[in-house]
Amino acid sequence: MEYIEQALIRAEKSNCKSETIFFQALKEVLETIQPLLEKHPEYLHQNIIDRIMVPNRAIHFKIEWMDDDNIIHVNNGYRIQFNNALGPYKGGVRFHPSVNPDILKFLAFEQIFKNAITGLHIGGAKGGADFDPKGKSDKEIMKFCQAFMSAFYNSIGADIDILGGDIGVGAREVGYLFGQYKQLTNSYDSIITSKPLALGGSLGRTEATGYGLIYFTQTFLEDMGETLKGKICTISGSGNVAIHAIEKLYEIGAIPVTCSDSKGAIHDSNGIDLELLKKIKLERRASLEYYALERKKATYVKRESYTEGRSFVWSIPCFAAFPCATQNELGEGSAKLLIENDVKIVAEGANMPTTPEAIALFEENNILFGPAKAANAGGVAVSVLEMSQNSSLNYLSFEKVDQRLQDIMSNIYSDLKQTCDEYKLDMDLVSAANILGFQRVADAMIMQGV
Repeated sequence: MEYIEQALIRAEKSNCKSETIFFQALKEVLETIQPLLEKHPEYLHQNIIDRIMVPNRAIHFKIEWMDDDNIIHVNNGYRIQFNNALGPYKGGVRFHPSVNPDILKFLAFEQIFKNAITGLHIGGAKGGADFDPKGKSDKEIMKFCQAFMSAFYNSIGADIDILGGDIGVGAREVGYLFGQYKQLTNSYDSIITSKPLALGGSLGRTEATGYGLIYFTQTFLEDMGETLKGKICTISGSGNVAIHAIEKLYEIGAIPVTCSDSKGAIHDSNGIDLELLKKIKLERRASLEYYALERKKATYVKRESYTEGRSFVWSIPCFAAFPCATQNELGEGSAKLLIENDVKIVAEGANMPTTPEAIALFEENNILFGPAKAANAGGVAVSVLEMSQNSSLNYLSFEKVDQRLQDIMSNIYSDLKQTCDEYKLDMDLVSAANILGFQRVADAMIMQGV
């Protein structure tokens, strides 16, 4: 443990701690891998910790674009190519005003181990820009995507770094990014996933993260002699992950009753109206306020009305909770609400949505916990299937992709359980995920030398 404490001090001295979200993720990983380091002292001899906590490359570039009124705007673009020991860098692109190097560094670091846990040969990266797609015309979105790709296209490639969708980057944006890369390079390389089907996208990719979250949770519960069928479930978020998690919950007979966005949250005791939610969020790109206007029996609570530190979503009694919105959304206060309401399992659909204090409370109260590195790995898993299909020109049916996704999520759970057994972790899947991911990356780094 002394070595880990010294590594965290070195990270703090190198200004990592000013990057608070990244430092939180780094601290969580390092503090859980002590059993691995005791069994594999070669990781210390090879200085893997210091080597793995610094990105291989951190790219910052300027994006200049012109809006519909011929006004020129400037945004910041980033790509954190963190580690490619297991394969080419792979990770999404996010367009949102909150994007900054700290958030992207955290996301890229998490992506290394999430990708490793899938057993697929890909490294970890993340990118994006502090651009807000909300309120922009299709032409403005296109112009920005073209400017974004033009600014750094020579830093990516099918065997170097493959992008993907994320917050603010859906099929429309992916299409524009891919089109600009093709224009600039005169190639049809698979440098981005989550593409529209007409451009070589994969059936099932849109649904993969949300579906995979539920497949993982159901596998976990079945191993514990439980099921989601007939159970009340609360979900935060109303983006791609949350919507498809709700869809899959309905398919297996569960009852999802909440969702949320940046302005507030909905509780629909009869179950979320999925078609209405899709219409508001995917077609209109509007606020959940409109859900309550059209569904009179639903309760809508504005974010400013939340009790401090306690999200309305987590105040609803439930069997299972699925945080699918953003990092650190489920804090200590919300965890106490869930525990008071007798929650049995919490599984993360977003990246690091649960704070360390909340996770500790769940562990103390024997609440089953599915960490994001494992539970939301379905998206990147199907992205790799998309890459494989592009390379072979042999496209799979939705049913085959969905079956592969189920198999991958089941295998992830099996690998984590085996890791728990090997390192006597009880059912601490957080530690198991960090140990398994770290070990796979560290072994590859050692094999490749310095």
